[in-house]
Amino acid sequence: MAKPIVAILGRPNVGKSTLFNRLTGGRTAIVEDTPGITRDRLYREAEWTGRKFTLIDTGGLEFTDNDDSINAQVRKQAQIAINEADVMLFIVDGKTGLTAQDEIIADILRKVKKPVILVVNKVEQFKNNVDLYEFYSLGLGDPVPVSAVHGMNTGDMLDMVVSYFKEIEEEDCEPDIIKIAVVGRPNVGKSSLVNVLLGQERVIVSDISGTTRDAIDTPFEREGQKYVLIDTAGMRKRGKVGEKNTEKYSVIRALKAIDRSDIVLMIIDATEGILEQDKRIAGYIHEAGKGVIIVTNKWDLVEKDEKTMNKYDEDVRNQLGFMRYAPTLFVSALTKQRVVKIVELVNFVAEQQTTRVSTSILNEIISEAVQLTPPPSDKGKRLKILYCTQAGIKPPNFIFFVNEPELMHFSYVRYIENKIRGNFGFEGCPIRITVRKREM
Repeated sequence: MAKPIVAILGRPNVGKSTLFNRLTGGRTAIVEDTPGITRDRLYREAEWTGRKFTLIDTGGLEFTDNDDSINAQVRKQAQIAINEADVMLFIVDGKTGLTAQDEIIADILRKVKKPVILVVNKVEQFKNNVDLYEFYSLGLGDPVPVSAVHGMNTGDMLDMVVSYFKEIEEEDCEPDIIKIAVVGRPNVGKSSLVNVLLGQERVIVSDISGTTRDAIDTPFEREGQKYVLIDTAGMRKRGKVGEKNTEKYSVIRALKAIDRSDIVLMIIDATEGILEQDKRIAGYIHEAGKGVIIVTNKWDLVEKDEKTMNKYDEDVRNQLGFMRYAPTLFVSALTKQRVVKIVELVNFVAEQQTTRVSTSILNEIISEAVQLTPPPSDKGKRLKILYCTQAGIKPPNFIFFVNEPELMHFSYVRYIENKIRGNFGFEGCPIRITVRKREM
């Protein structure tokens, strides 16, 4: 199920990034001791009144008369952001007042048949503020005053945002169809793998990075099981994203593809190994709670002996330490080596992510784990796990009722997760553990 997309638009220096950080809490993809696992600042998940959405910081939009080519590129960038978003927050500066740049952007937004919320930032006086009146001339409805720095009135603004969210329904697919997203950096061979899997030239293949701009859905069937394969544009690192505006928003499309998938094939280039952007992509997959298979492509180009695959596999797992649960596969789209095993692994992970554990067996396993390694204590208080149960699947979600939730240290949660995996598998699936207080 794809989360709604909310885009923050406006000219430079109106406080877009400040509002972005305020609404997302400066959140990163993974809380990890390993450096370099944070997600790009362009997009983050946010939540309000139980409704999750993806918030996009689009950067400042500038329009000048001295360079038509720049004007055209900026307009193109704005239009792509508008096309991708479900709701738009148009930010203007309450201190500076209305500008010609604001009017140009407003003119673009008035022509779009999507919700636009006009947000006046940097407001200090919220009652009878006559400075707001000039913004009515933009023709975008009542201005919403906020102070992103202090968080004032952002709640009312978010109420308006979520009021526009339509109930997002699953795609028109049968319930037993497995949706597979194919993601990775540009030029790692995603489209080539898709073509081999489908047995046809469905997706354009090119040596030029970023050939695939959109997420392309292709249904197929194997041995009675139906699938939908989603090929996506390459996810570039942020510095290179800025080189081509369209590629910036190809990242958004890839994120949406991940959100509406069941299982993600994360494609890595064997000749380059794990790069920083691979870690960011993996972080988003993990955070989204999707089943995942790490597929190392171009394996035919690697000089190897009998130990090479094991060494490479261990390096991948060390680099992506938070995703050690993911199975790995070494393939070549060019020679078709092991590509057939991809579907087999997809079926396996699909079974793993829908596994349910009975409450009685789960509590028995956790009780044994507690006896082997007692829970932590602090200032004379010891953590007691009173009861646990599985609350959901895709991803597997477990709720632990304890006496003192603050004593459930991150390291002990990891220990419990390892015990669950050791007994029940859940290969290829992130596990969610929720800790709640329960009186004894």
